[in-house]
Amino acid sequence: MKRYFLPMYSIVFLLAAAAATLCIKTILTAGGGGGADTIFLYPNTPHEETKKTHVFNSTVLQFSAVDLAENSLRQNVEQLVGGNMQGLDKRSFLYAGKHRIDIRARSARGVPVNLRSPEFYRLWLEFRRYLQTWWRNHKFQDDVMSEMANVVRNFKRGFNESDLGGNGKFRTCAVVGNSGILLKSDLGGEIDGNEFVIRLNNARTSGFERNVGSKTSLSFVNSNILHLCARRENCFCHPYGENVPIMMYMCQMIHFLDYVVCNTSHKAPLVITDPRFDVLCARIVKYYSVLRFLRETGKPLELWADSHDGSNFHYSSGMQAVMLAIGMCEKVSIFGFGKLDGAKHHYHTNQKGELHLHDYLAEYDLYQDLVERPEAIPFVSDKFKFPTVVIHR
Repeated sequence: MKRYFLPMYSIVFLLAAAAATLCIKTILTAGGGGGADTIFLYPNTPHEETKKTHVFNSTVLQFSAVDLAENSLRQNVEQLVGGNMQGLDKRSFLYAGKHRIDIRARSARGVPVNLRSPEFYRLWLEFRRYLQTWWRNHKFQDDVMSEMANVVRNFKRGFNESDLGGNGKFRTCAVVGNSGILLKSDLGGEIDGNEFVIRLNNARTSGFERNVGSKTSLSFVNSNILHLCARRENCFCHPYGENVPIMMYMCQMIHFLDYVVCNTSHKAPLVITDPRFDVLCARIVKYYSVLRFLRETGKPLELWADSHDGSNFHYSSGMQAVMLAIGMCEKVSIFGFGKLDGAKHHYHTNQKGELHLHDYLAEYDLYQDLVERPEAIPFVSDKFKFPTVVIHR
């Protein structure tokens, strides 16, 4: 009897242990229901890792995916490609009305531009080509953030390979905003200690080095800045030096004219943001703005546009610069974003208020999620790995 029951007892014990182990693994893997705070365990990883999932509001996602300016933008592009300048920005350095040329307009070589000249015709063809290419690529693509590392190639000049991580990204990056909270911050040394420093809209550093630093690796601007620079001799737009690259997003399609004229005069790269990246940033900012609107007002979703300039609503230069750094860098430090009572709006100007077409408070919500829970950021592919983000206030 003993010889018969001993093996059976062992078998039963082993089966029970296996069933218990399987049950525990099932419970851990299921996470108790798959909610927003579900924890998933991955037994194949060398170290025990956790990954949080986030449940998005599908209605807000769908609403945020609609660009209210899409139709007017399409009409604008078609109008420009067709050569019709009527009703567009008459302040363009090339046009001041239908036929008259601004006599201050000069080519990249400093030669006055004439409407019927071969020089102008060449610029016009380039303008159409850039505009058409931009418009073809102006679409949503959720994995465009993974392609931002390719942008690093445009800015590698002057950097050692040791400045880059194994994935080709910069190890440490600083995005320096223009808020007056930087005054008396003594953060200049910490900013300059980063391998790659991005500054916004040509905010000057002279006289403010102690608080904002002096190092600049990239000047990130909106195209209105280049539009103003195009009126100057040789399109001078270099407060940080002629060897500092400039990246910009297009506010108005007519500014492609400024780009084709100024591009050849710049020693350092003059780069336009990927239109797919523009679309992604627009959706993200709108999502955060809508969430804040619903939370604070309790009003219907459809009334959001009335309180945020409708089709004119847009992300800020700072927001897109931060997202650029997220794609290019292994660690991102954010400086000069935010407000304090008594602090100037801009550390370097006397501007009093903000532009209503931006929702800065919504953008601050985004930055906080970049620090604390990047899984809550919508429209970005799950394949993209967010870097470490630190906000200095």
